[in-house]
Amino acid sequence: MIIPNLAPIPELFVSYDSAQKLKVEAGELTSWDLSPRQICDLELLMNGGFNPLKGFLGQADYDSVVDTMRLADGTLWPMPVTLDVTEDFADSIVEGQDIALRDQEGVILGTMTVTDKWTPVKSHEAEQVFGANDVAHPAVNYLHHAAGKVYLGGPVTGIQQPVHYDFRGRRDTPNELRAYFRKMGWRRVVAFQTRNPLHRAHQELTFRAAKEAQANLLIHPVVGMTKPGDIDHFTRVRCYEAVLDQYPSTTTSMSLLNLAMRMAGPREAVWHGLIRKNHGCTHFIVGRDHAGPGKNSKGDDFYGPYDAQDLFRQHEAEMGIEMVDFKHMVYVQERAEYQPADEVAKGATVLNISGTELRRRLAEGLEIPDWFSFPDVVSELRKTRPARSKQGFTVFFTGFSGSGKSTIANALMVKLMEMGGRPVTLLDGDIVRKNLSSELGFSKEHRDLNIRRIGYVASEITKNGGIAICAPIAPYATTRRAVREDVEQFGAFIEIHVATSIEECERRDRKGLYKLAREGKIKEFTGISDPYDIPEKPELRLETENVEVDNCAHQVILKLESMGLVAA
Repeated sequence: MIIPNLAPIPELFVSYDSAQKLKVEAGELTSWDLSPRQICDLELLMNGGFNPLKGFLGQADYDSVVDTMRLADGTLWPMPVTLDVTEDFADSIVEGQDIALRDQEGVILGTMTVTDKWTPVKSHEAEQVFGANDVAHPAVNYLHHAAGKVYLGGPVTGIQQPVHYDFRGRRDTPNELRAYFRKMGWRRVVAFQTRNPLHRAHQELTFRAAKEAQANLLIHPVVGMTKPGDIDHFTRVRCYEAVLDQYPSTTTSMSLLNLAMRMAGPREAVWHGLIRKNHGCTHFIVGRDHAGPGKNSKGDDFYGPYDAQDLFRQHEAEMGIEMVDFKHMVYVQERAEYQPADEVAKGATVLNISGTELRRRLAEGLEIPDWFSFPDVVSELRKTRPARSKQGFTVFFTGFSGSGKSTIANALMVKLMEMGGRPVTLLDGDIVRKNLSSELGFSKEHRDLNIRRIGYVASEITKNGGIAICAPIAPYATTRRAVREDVEQFGAFIEIHVATSIEECERRDRKGLYKLAREGKIKEFTGISDPYDIPEKPELRLETENVEVDNCAHQVILKLESMGLVAA
């Protein structure tokens, strides 16, 4: 008799022969091209990682999950997994219709029978699932500014897994992991979830967890979508592989999970527990501030440090997976070891390096002590995150037409080229309009698309160690934030608000554009008939009235020096 956590679980795939036939038939169906997040969700739906879900949630299940953390039939499930689409696509679909689900290269991964189509109240979803309708939360920002306005629900039929070309030997479906555990004779398995590199505190935490649970250890990092700004999964997996030999090979394994995290704190912890149960685990480590997204718009934490543990504990028996709870681990100098913070003797010297401090030390090329991390991990991190003075970065000017953005950007470009060391590229609004976006107009949709193109090019320049100087109007805060997230995967993003008043811009107007806009001859003109979202917290705000261009450019250079991006 196979014990329950090792028995095979249901998948949504059809047989190989049926898949070949279905693939041909699906080629005739209306298709939806999946976003990266939707591909992650579909993979875990099809391979059983999201068991008992049989597809994307219908409206009744969605409403119930949002309000009660349960499916309509009462089954515990804390996270809405929905297929969000555009209004135009939704209008072309009727309930009962089959659609093909394709990856971003057009490969058909599965089909879905649309049973439900509805427009959700996203503010309500944000409040209930994430605890606040605050766009400082990355999932709430995604919900409002990236996700489609209409949700589709219905059962999914799996044709093939998404293709992964990286770390293929480290990727396992739930049933593959269950088979491995059966082969190894592992009856008790504790899973460790992480989206960060492993340092010595994590090693101590996982050793203690496995000992406490008397279980084998599965290191199960997320390599799908994590928090914007996190270290890329390629670097993280190389870091994990570098320290695996610090663990006993007979009782430790590592597998990669292609999950799109929502950073939903307590709800996410329960969700992670259910996913790990589906992967054959009997125990799950829930640490301090599990899946927390950081600070809200007021500067406070979205969730309490142990809210996730409390919610998990409430549902532990029903979930069928035990929690191994751990407090914050700190290094005690006198004992030369890591201990839970609440067990440290009074008067002992506690050493700790926060994530922010680690990033600062990497950025400035400072020492990272051996008590904190492993030399091989630090070496991998330094390859990806060299000292700031050697990284690429993006300077992003924003302001009204005629504010002086292009003039200052040109001056800055010349100064940076004079300093040398890195290639410098100017992406001026007019230059981009001519060479990249000549077919676009000035509607909000087209303006957003133009800025996203600039952001994409800037992120590629930054990734390859160059300096991108952008000088579009970029009137919308949400689009500027999206560009920031694109760039900050690879280097620093410096937003500079050229804060010239609209009156001064009109006075300087050599092309007569403001006059035409006031006469109604130019539609959707920023500052006249279209809004401009003033940046709330730019890295630098420049006042240009009665100030020389050279002085403005020099202020930017001083800012770059203070951030360690150019040599003082």
